[in-house]
Amino acid sequence: MEALAVRLSGLDPYVDGAMRIVAFYDTLMRRRVDLPALARASAGLAECVAGIRVHCTGQVIRVSPDGRQASAPSAPASTTVPITLDAEEIGTVWLERPDLPNALDDVLLDRLAIAAAAVAERYGPALTTMADPALVELAISSDSDEAARARALRLLGFAADLPVRVAAVRSQLPLDQVGGLVCPARLVKAAALADVGVILATAIDSARFPAGVRAGIGAVDSPDRSWRQARTALRFTTPHQTVVSYDDLGALALLAEIPQDASRDNADVAAIAALARTAGPEDLETLDAYCATGSLRQAADLLHLHHSSVARRLEQITRTLGIELTDPTGLTRARLALTAWRLLND
Repeated sequence: MEALAVRLSGLDPYVDGAMRIVAFYDTLMRRRVDLPALARASAGLAECVAGIRVHCTGQVIRVSPDGRQASAPSAPASTTVPITLDAEEIGTVWLERPDLPNALDDVLLDRLAIAAAAVAERYGPALTTMADPALVELAISSDSDEAARARALRLLGFAADLPVRVAAVRSQLPLDQVGGLVCPARLVKAAALADVGVILATAIDSARFPAGVRAGIGAVDSPDRSWRQARTALRFTTPHQTVVSYDDLGALALLAEIPQDASRDNADVAAIAALARTAGPEDLETLDAYCATGSLRQAADLLHLHHSSVARRLEQITRTLGIELTDPTGLTRARLALTAWRLLND
């Protein structure tokens, strides 16, 4: 193989340069350098500013050819290559060449990206969002002892002095994509457990969950308790309220503790169940919108219907349920019954 490389390099200067770059980074990887050292070596080799960004932590390293941290504002990248680990993009490397890209820039950045991925995997936990499901389950299980839970969290990358919040997610989108959106600048880990996705992070921005995703968010507490709370909050999600925080449920969370037989035997819940069996889906959608807003006109806006159409539907629903929806007490009964029925069918 070495003889072939020598023969090729004699025939083509590009191949000679590429082989020298490969050997250069092989040497760096054998020396187990860190990311700043990789950036310094790359800037010196490229004779321009070289940069490395790690998405998970937000760490950005920019080094000038003289080996010092680049102080000037970032110039537009002349060449960029993603850092991938376990088929997931965890960062980016780039060159800020003031003139046209060099013919060997792509080779240099490819090797830099490979080296950066190896460094990320070697030092501390992998910086990918997706985590080992066994570790995640150990971290959130109520059956785990505190020592095992602390070890699992440490292996996942969470510091012992930082709180961990857990979200339970149902999504057609990849979990790593969802995790990156709701926690873009801090450590976040995700795994699929049975039928529910799990996201662990020190902070979760509920407003950043993408459309089509349902999520329940636990309180900042021990991970096992936060997980139970997240699962409970997920059960309270609806088509009109796709993200629910356990902290916002208050006394409503008690509905999840009611025995199922007691809920089924309740007359209001039974009436909702009968409506679901006999009426069209638009009636349940109308009831849900009205219960969510408490206003005829707001419900009409939510449903994109004229308020008179919604009024006619609500009159029919009122007769079917035997609950006066325009009365505050009746509206409360309908809200509780609809929620209890949903919990039964979760």
